[in-house]
Amino acid sequence: MAKTIMVVDDSPTMRLSLKLCLELGGFNVECAGDGVTALKLLTAGVKPDLIISDVNMPNMGGMEFIRNLRTVPGFRFTPVLMLTTESLQEKRDEAKKYGATGWLVKPVTGPDMIKVIKRVLPGA
Repeated sequence: MAKTIMVVDDSPTMRLSLKLCLELGGFNVECAGDGVTALKLLTAGVKPDLIISDVNMPNMGGMEFIRNLRTVPGFRFTPVLMLTTESLQEKRDEAKKYGATGWLVKPVTGPDMIKVIKRVLPGA
């Protein structure tokens, strides 16, 4: 059975690009434009095996999203990859403190992203 990945990014172009790349990699994909929308989908029953989130988004950015996600029953240990243009070590450390599993700096090629996902997500 295909694993499901949620993409949380405020850029419609980035969401579409990631969705196509991940679907070609054999994954089911759910998308949200910000952390608020993502949390609504998750609490409504969407159960991704992994989440890929941008850091800088309106309404609720990636850091706040992770902090909130880790309090939702069933999502304490869901892997979260941050995919962002941010490369500062302080940001990476902050994300790790809140529960991020990994950090990818844009742009990332499709094959490289799939390789990271397969390392982080058992059975992918």
